[in-house]
Amino acid sequence: MAECENNNDVRQPVDFDAGPPKLSELLDNGWKIFEEVDSTNEPLGSNSIQVRVKRGMSMLEEASRMVAQLDLFSRNEELEEIATADLRYLLLPALLGALTMKQTSREKRLDIVQSAQAYFTDFLKRCKEYNVAQFDLPNSTYENTSSDDASENGFSTAAPDLVSMAAQRQAKIERYRQKKQLETRLSDVRRAVDSGQADDEVCREFYLLNVRRWVTISLEEIESIAQEVEILKKMDGLKQGAAKHPVQPVRPPMKPFILTKDAVQAQVFGAGYPSLPTMTVDDWYEQRRQHGAMPDQGTARKIAVEEDTDAKEREEEEKEIKTERDDEESLLKARNWDDWKDTHPRGYGNRHNMG
Repeated sequence: MAECENNNDVRQPVDFDAGPPKLSELLDNGWKIFEEVDSTNEPLGSNSIQVRVKRGMSMLEEASRMVAQLDLFSRNEELEEIATADLRYLLLPALLGALTMKQTSREKRLDIVQSAQAYFTDFLKRCKEYNVAQFDLPNSTYENTSSDDASENGFSTAAPDLVSMAAQRQAKIERYRQKKQLETRLSDVRRAVDSGQADDEVCREFYLLNVRRWVTISLEEIESIAQEVEILKKMDGLKQGAAKHPVQPVRPPMKPFILTKDAVQAQVFGAGYPSLPTMTVDDWYEQRRQHGAMPDQGTARKIAVEEDTDAKEREEEEKEIKTERDDEESLLKARNWDDWKDTHPRGYGNRHNMG
């Protein structure tokens, strides 16, 4: 952060061995850490980045305690009564909220975003008290995202209000326009401050522009946090529901295979790729039959053979019974057949047998 009192604007790291750090050093170094973390290409979840985030947060928290002890701000005073050098300390809650959002712990994500929401809300309330910029504080929809108004499963029962949605969209567009204007103006003033030609009025404008820029950032962050809190609560509800009703174990999928007409075709053609086994229809049928998965296809044929055998046996039994009873009709028929064979030798009646 630019120091109007120091035209060189050189930020040195805090040396705790040299004595207690000054309030300005804590703010400058904490802000510098945030800007470095916010613009780095290194993964945010890396250990080095997270160490720097925690270090920056500890500096800003210490600076906030010192500001509270010094009573730099009061609700009974106006914005014009705040000294130019003290205006930058209004940014402490916003910077703390921004650094808090840089933490990447998944297990504590809900606590992280709610802590950041409290920092941003505190910053906006203080800016509203001093009338730093024209804006509306987040309504109860955002402030009560951490309450238990939602249903047991974490789903809200309130119907969407089209009017409020349109108003929110228009507010977003207006904030974006104001943010671009502030950044353009801030860039011009920063050049004057960095050149060393800035007086007290330019320095005051520089600090106020920074505060107003962070007002727009905080409003966007609070809106984003409200949506994330709702998603995180739904996820927690789903996890609790899954714990109450455990999912049935999934059976492993069957190993695929290719059916072929015969074993030779399976050996010649295969599946076209070596990853799948092949088997013939007979092999597949035999495998299924051994597992009892298909009915026996030979039952009907077996019954037919048994019926034919029984018929022959009954016929033989009837012949034996007739012979034993000495049936006259059967005896006469047998004798006539013997006499006919005597007078008609084998081959009688054949046209080619002239004898």
